[in-house]
Amino acid sequence: MTTTNYMKLTAKEFRSEKNKRLTLLGMSGVGKTHLAKLIGENGGWYHFSGDYHIGATYLKDEIINNITKKMKQDPWLQNLLNNQSISVNSQVTFDNLEPISAFLGKVGNPEEGGLAIDEFIRRQGLFLEAEIKAMYDVPSFIKQSQQSGYDNFINDAGGSLCELEDKKLYQLLAKNTLIVYIKTNKEAERVLIERSKNQPKPVYYHPDFFASALQSYLEKNSLDYVAQINPDAFVRWVFPRLVEDRLAKYQALADQYGYTIKSDDLYQCHSADDVINLIAGALD
Repeated sequence: MTTTNYMKLTAKEFRSEKNKRLTLLGMSGVGKTHLAKLIGENGGWYHFSGDYHIGATYLKDEIINNITKKMKQDPWLQNLLNNQSISVNSQVTFDNLEPISAFLGKVGNPEEGGLAIDEFIRRQGLFLEAEIKAMYDVPSFIKQSQQSGYDNFINDAGGSLCELEDKKLYQLLAKNTLIVYIKTNKEAERVLIERSKNQPKPVYYHPDFFASALQSYLEKNSLDYVAQINPDAFVRWVFPRLVEDRLAKYQALADQYGYTIKSDDLYQCHSADDVINLIAGALD
C-alpha cells in the first residue's frame, strides 16, 4: 500500500499521486455520494460506504433482530416465520440503507412508532460503536482495494463522522486519506431541513446534544415523559438544531485535519477532472 502521508500533501503532489485516497465529510444529502460517483466515472476508484459497512457488518445481527421483531407483530408474517417459509436478512445495500434507519428508530410514544428512551439510547450507542469500528477499518480496505486492482479509494463517510470525538481516529483518517469537507450553502441547508420536515428520518445524535435537546423539547411542549412525545414531531423540531450543531463540528474537523470545498462549486463539476481540480484548489 502506498505510504503517502495525506496530512502533509501539497496540491501538486495530490494531482500527481497515483493512489489518491479521500474521506468525504459533510451532512447527508450535501453531495458526498454525488462526488464519489462523478470522480469514479472513469473507473479505478474503490467506493467505500461507511454506512453500508456499518449495516452489513457491525449492526447486521441487530438489524435482522429488529426486522424479525417487527415481522412477529404481524400474525400472517409470524406464521411464515414459524413455518420457515421465509427467511430474514438485513437487505442493506449501497442504495438501500433504510434498514439502518429503521434500527436507529425515533424516540417517543410507542403507540406512534416511537422507542422507549432506554432502548433508543442503547441503539444510539451501538451505532456509535459500529461507526467507529467501520472508520478504523478504512486503512485495511485501502489495502484490499489496491490488491484488487483499484488505484484510488474514496471513503464516503456518514454524516455523523463529526460526532465520534476520537482524536486518534481522525488522525488515522487524515494520515491515510485526504479529508474533504463539502460545505453547504444556506439554500442547501434550507432544502435539507425542509426535506426532514416532509420525511422525518432517524439519525444519530451526540449524547450531550440529544440530552439537551430532549429536555428543551419536553419543557417547550409542557410534556412530563418521553413517552408523550410524537416521534416525527421531535425529529422535525430537532433537525434544524442538529444541522447548526454539526456545521460547526465539520468546519472544526476540516480546519484541523482536512480541507474545505463548497457544494456550489462541486455541483459545477461535470467530470472527474473537474473534481480533482476543485480539491487541488482547496489544497492550494
